[in-house]
Amino acid sequence: MKKATIAAVLTASALVLTACSGGTDSNTESNGSDASSPDLNIGNFLDITSWDPSLADIGFDGPYLSAVYDPLVALDADGNPIPALATDWEVSDDFLTVTMNLRTDAKFSDGEVFNADAAVASLEYLKAGARSGEAYLNVDSVSAVDEDTIEFDLTQRDDTLLYFMGLGRSYMVSPAAISAGSLATTPVGSGPYTLDAATSVPGAEYHFAKVADHWDAATYTFPNLAIFPIMDATARHNAMLSGQINVNFAEPANIPQAEQNGWTVTSKVSGWVGLQFTDQTGDKFEPLGDERVRQALNYAFDGAAILDSIGSGAGEVSNQVFPSGSLGYDESLNGLYPYDVDKAKALLAEAGYADGFALTMPMSPIFQTWQAVAEQSLAAIGITVTWDDMQMPDYQINAPTYPVFISFLAMDSNPVATVARQVTSTQWYNPTPAYAAFPDVLAAVDTVHTATGEEQIQATADLNKLLTEKAWWSVWYQSANTYFGADDITVTPVTGMMFPTLRYIQHD
Repeated sequence: MKKATIAAVLTASALVLTACSGGTDSNTESNGSDASSPDLNIGNFLDITSWDPSLADIGFDGPYLSAVYDPLVALDADGNPIPALATDWEVSDDFLTVTMNLRTDAKFSDGEVFNADAAVASLEYLKAGARSGEAYLNVDSVSAVDEDTIEFDLTQRDDTLLYFMGLGRSYMVSPAAISAGSLATTPVGSGPYTLDAATSVPGAEYHFAKVADHWDAATYTFPNLAIFPIMDATARHNAMLSGQINVNFAEPANIPQAEQNGWTVTSKVSGWVGLQFTDQTGDKFEPLGDERVRQALNYAFDGAAILDSIGSGAGEVSNQVFPSGSLGYDESLNGLYPYDVDKAKALLAEAGYADGFALTMPMSPIFQTWQAVAEQSLAAIGITVTWDDMQMPDYQINAPTYPVFISFLAMDSNPVATVARQVTSTQWYNPTPAYAAFPDVLAAVDTVHTATGEEQIQATADLNKLLTEKAWWSVWYQSANTYFGADDITVTPVTGMMFPTLRYIQHD
């Protein structure tokens, strides 16, 4: 067993659990609620995509899903896996078996008991899920060893399994609800709250009742919970000002007013903004296959100015996709492509495009924020853009068929997950990963996947440097998500979660 790795994980877990389970004091009621705590009313950016965790898009679904479901594995604020319904785990020496011990005091809201058989049923369901399956691509099978122990058998080493499980891909569901096929509308989990369907209005407001005997009640102290999906930022801010909500997915431009009101303000980088290239080989669009052209598309954008004017300064100017401050991040790379129109033109000329070229790109309402600056920046180096307008659902389907499109892509705390999601695995925004066509990139990826410990961290940093130098993307800046809480509520951001799960929203 990988004792050193496990020890580190368990140490971190113990610290987190200690912090979350501070014991019962005079302010704690019998159901775990803090007698001094207000109800929690969250203003979210988006409606829940599905109550079925196999179909949910975990980006903004965190508060919804974590209310009604418990995960096997959670994440700490730095993105490290920590125990939840799984109390601990061990990885075999050959990395092909993961054994987990489970809690014995959890039960589902329909009265069914959580045990190893229930966990196996949930994991098999999640493995087959259209979205949740991304966590279990290398899982061959899951089996019950005994009543409170399960075992994963892997087809190959997978250093991202526990991270993706903690990110929101290991929510346990009632076996009866799986059989009934009703999870999309009627969630049945073992979470700290249950959905009150009678008072909820889909698409407008969701109300939840606290579970009286939840095993982790000390972590979830708010007596009642409501979540309001409000896409319009001004409407969400007004809801905060009026007291309808006391936690908000906020606009950075409102930070001065938030501070004036005494609200808590927290933020952390969450995604990168720039141009996503889907054709580094030039098979679909020949100019993009030339590294000098991709580099020119990096020099053409003034990331600092764009972050300041469009992003309200909330984030970090950067040319890389590894989150600022994370493992694999290299601060020196942020100066690799300073804004330099002359340099961009010279590179295009060297590549045989002194007169520039014409480019067709997709556009949808959400990305219109950056449309003007993209058009102007590209025009400045001789690239003329024709825009194909479409609605957001069509954008997500069609944008990857273009060689270049404007993107805001989520980043991950885990460096190996960053390699997977940004480089090697098939994603909606990266339908045909091209890394294997570049021998140096392929070798660097293989090193990441075979190294361990500090050597693996260095390997991810080396891969990051190689890809940034090859201008694998045109990153303008890393954007930070901002959250407001009432004066006695704090949201702890977690890179990888566009909206943190409920364990990271606490009464101070």
